[in-house]
Order: sequence, then structure tokens, then C-alpha cells
Amino acid sequence: MFPFRGVDYMEIDSLLSDEEKLVRRTVREFVDKEVIPHIEEWSREGRFPRHLVPLMGELGFFGANLQGYGCAGMSNVQYGLIMQELERGDSGLRSFVSVQGALVMYPIHAFGTDEQKGRWLPALQQGKAIGCFGLTEPDFGSNPAGMRTRAVKDGDHYILNGEKTWITSGTIADVALVWGRAEDGIRGFLVERGTPGFTSKAIKGKMSLRASVTSSLALQDVRVPASAMLPNVKGLKGPLACLTQARYGIGWGALGAAMACYNESLEYAKTRKQFDEQPIASHQLVQAKFADMITEITKAQLLALQVGRLKDQGRADFAHVSMAKRNNVKIALDIARAARDILGANGVADEYPIFRHMCNLESVYTYEGTHNIHTLIIGERVTGIPAYK
Repeated sequence: MFPFRGVDYMEIDSLLSDEEKLVRRTVREFVDKEVIPHIEEWSREGRFPRHLVPLMGELGFFGANLQGYGCAGMSNVQYGLIMQELERGDSGLRSFVSVQGALVMYPIHAFGTDEQKGRWLPALQQGKAIGCFGLTEPDFGSNPAGMRTRAVKDGDHYILNGEKTWITSGTIADVALVWGRAEDGIRGFLVERGTPGFTSKAIKGKMSLRASVTSSLALQDVRVPASAMLPNVKGLKGPLACLTQARYGIGWGALGAAMACYNESLEYAKTRKQFDEQPIASHQLVQAKFADMITEITKAQLLALQVGRLKDQGRADFAHVSMAKRNNVKIALDIARAARDILGANGVADEYPIFRHMCNLESVYTYEGTHNIHTLIIGERVTGIPAYK
């Protein structure tokens, strides 16, 4: 892999504060030292680098844009830059941090009781506990309203039954935030590891996100106290609010993968010689690819930054986030494919990071709202007419 020095065609750095650049530099150094030298081995072996969890907690990555309970209290732009640099290392690593912060810590912080916050947030922030988010089911991904998981009140307890799948960190989680249909609507429950009837199983055979844990969850007559329910949210707006938080981070994260592929293919093209001992970077068709790549990266940088600024002002909503997630993941996947083409046969070898990023981005393109679902969200926003059915 070639050294990474950043990608900034349009002086985007001039739009960042010194504090934002410091956060980016800190995470970049972490990724260069702790992730890049080992990630191909972890991906090849299908191994999640769990030993990095305490260090990431110490650096403040988990719940970085939340206030209190040991959280770093960063701005949303700073948080976005963390996601960007982590995904430059690997989408699976960024996914783990996204789930821990945006899908587990955020809902406890926003919708939980003081007791739930005090018990879980400091432990999750430090990486002493790991969480997962149980929404997607075997038959319901893009349509979470159809979920079959049920929560039946029984005195001062609830009985949970159902299945969840494609759950990041499911088999290593100490607590699962499980969404189920109760009598008064969809509710979220904090289900601890070891609760009778609650089991998890790793999903094997993945060709994507191999350095990440992906699992299925099963709940069979799982009895949890009523105090395990998040009391301050009801209905789909709960899980959808969580997804908006995660999608925001993905909009930045995909940029990191795009930058990694662009940088690797550019440095390769300047050293790889073909035809009259000239570097392939001198070829018109190759330069056309780089012109497209850097243009799309620059537009995506500006989009992510503007959504981040709006979010810090309390003015960003889910449709803004959908545009960032949809656009930035799409251009990252296109860039990964173009970069693979520039490397030729070398592009499929894990001596280089491009094919790994390309495979990872296939999952990122689908999860946290598919590309098509985000298309319809934007379409509804501009027309005022929903077209999901």
C-alpha cells in the first residue's frame, strides 16, 4: 500500500477549523499505525480486531458527538472526520464504531432513563461493553414496519419473541437494543447477553465486511424487566432516528474508502510502466478516470461538510442525510471499481486495498437504507409524494 497524504483538490481544508484538523490527524495516525499494516490479514482470516476496542474508547471514538457520560462532546463535523478516517482503514471498523455510537449509545442517550444512561453509556464509551442494534429481520429490511418480533407485557416484565439478522457485533455484544412490536407500538428493549432464551449466531461466508462481526439474533420467550424498555420513544421514529445518526456517519465514511482507492490507484499509475516504458498515468484514458474520481470526491466532500455544518446548527434532517449517504456511497463504489480497473490484475490481489474496499462498499451501498430507498426519500422530499409502494 502506498502512503496516504490526504486528498484535497479544492482546498477543502481551508473550510475546517484547527480542532477539526486535529481530530482528523489523530484518527489518521491511529489508522496508519494500528489498522493499515494488519487489515488485509484480518480481512483474509475473517477476524475482527477486538483488541483495538479499548484503544478506540480511550481515543474517544465511541459516541464522540454525544455529551456527558464520558463522551467526547465533539461537533458533528469532527465526528464525521473520525468516520472518514476509520473507513479509509476499513468499512467494517467504521461500522463497528457507528453501531456502538449511533445505534446503541445515541438511543440510550436520547430515549433512555437516567439509570439506563448511567449504567451503559460510560461502559460503552470506554469500550468496556459492546452493543448491537436489532432491527432488521430475515423478511423485513427496507420495510421495518413489517417486523414480526413481538413484546408482550406480563406483569412488570415483557416477553420477547422474534428473529433479527445482519446484526453488526451481535455475537460479541454485551447488550442488544432489540426493537419489537408491543401493544402500544414499536418499542426498544435493552437485552443483555446471557438472558435465558436470547442467542446469537455468527453469519459465515461473507465476501464483504470480513473484518467485522455480523450475526443473527434469536429471541425465544426472552423475559426482560419493564425497566429494560427505552421509555421515551414509541413507534418507528425511534429506530429511524437512530438510523439517521448512523447514515450521517456513513456519508463521511464512504469518503474515506473513496480516498483510499483513489490514492492507491494514482500512486500505482505513476509507477506502473506500459508501452514505451511510460507510466500508465500518462495515458489519456487513465487520466480521464482520475479526473472523474477527484471531481466526485470533491463534490462528496462538500456535501458531507455542508450536511455536517447543518447538523451542528440543528438544521439537518433525515432527507439531507439520505442525500449524503446515497451520493457518497455510490461515488465511492464507482471509484473503487475504476481504481480496480487501473490496477488490472493486481487490483484483485489483497496486496492492495482496493478490492477489499470495493467488496465492503457493496454492503455499505445496501445497509442503513438501500440506495433505492434513499432515492425515494429524496424523491418524496422534492415532490411531496411518497412512492415507496
